Amino acid sequence: MPDFPGARIDLTLFGAIEAGGTKFVCGIGTGPEDLRLVSFPTATPAATLDQIVDYFRREAGSALNAVGVGAFGPVDLRPESPTFGYITSTPKPDWQQCDLAGTLQRALDVPVGFDTDVNAAAAGEARWGAGRGIPDFLYLTVGTGIGGGAIVNGEVIHGLLHPEMGHIRVPHDPNQDPFPGCCPYHKDCLEGLASGPAIEARWGTPAPKLPADHAAWKLEARYLAMGLATWICTLSPERILLGGGVMQQKLLFPMVRKELLGLLNSYIRVPAILERIDTYVVPPQLASRAGVLGALVLAEHIFRNPSARIGAPLAGADAWR
Repeated sequence: MPDFPGARIDLTLFGAIEAGGTKFVCGIGTGPEDLRLVSFPTATPAATLDQIVDYFRREAGSALNAVGVGAFGPVDLRPESPTFGYITSTPKPDWQQCDLAGTLQRALDVPVGFDTDVNAAAAGEARWGAGRGIPDFLYLTVGTGIGGGAIVNGEVIHGLLHPEMGHIRVPHDPNQDPFPGCCPYHKDCLEGLASGPAIEARWGTPAPKLPADHAAWKLEARYLAMGLATWICTLSPERILLGGGVMQQKLLFPMVRKELLGLLNSYIRVPAILERIDTYVVPPQLASRAGVLGALVLAEHIFRNPSARIGAPLAGADAWR
């Protein structure tokens, strides 16, 4: 990829894209105070990306310095890969093997920072939200799918590819819950049992329409707490942020916390969990803007580090300044 030695420095105006399965949220600005937002339905790649390119050209023009993209996935973040910057084995057939970042870079002629949607949201929360000043935390989204981003020692974890926290296996008792799961790859992984589509498929009603006393919520809280217990025991985060459409049901937070305490059974003896669980498992402060604001962080990072490849890890405190 080019180094963009002539990147514009007169204005630090960045573009941000939260690429979701149902809509693409796009923004122009530098932070929460001046971010202007618009959204486009997720159609075919050609139709969707044409709208996005036209938007940035029309609204930002030559003042655009870089674009950040937080995308649904899986995505390819390996710099040595020929499909680097692609959406790969997504359940959305039209978007499989889509060169998302490369297409935007060529069309807009600016550097493009690229990562998963949940990693981007974690970056946004680290800079402006509930993860600010916390070097080790998790951001989880529970909605159309379940995904997670981990910040460890101030850096976003990528590893072999990127974490797929929604596809961990959790105990599933078919006698108590005969629903087989809806993940096209794993059936009854966490996403297959506890995502928004899983709730609707199991109960025949979308999650927002289920009453507060419905049996769905106790089961949902149980599955989510199983996931949290696993990540607490493996990554030891200092805080866990739970976002996404399903978590708009505020009744879930106390239920998840109670289930989590029961599953851990006082094994992890730290005050943050035993005494302050209400401030340990919390909603994201940036709410629905976490992903698109995180994409601004990606854009700024690639602009400040013009020789970096798209998808390069966000290193240390530089990512949050």
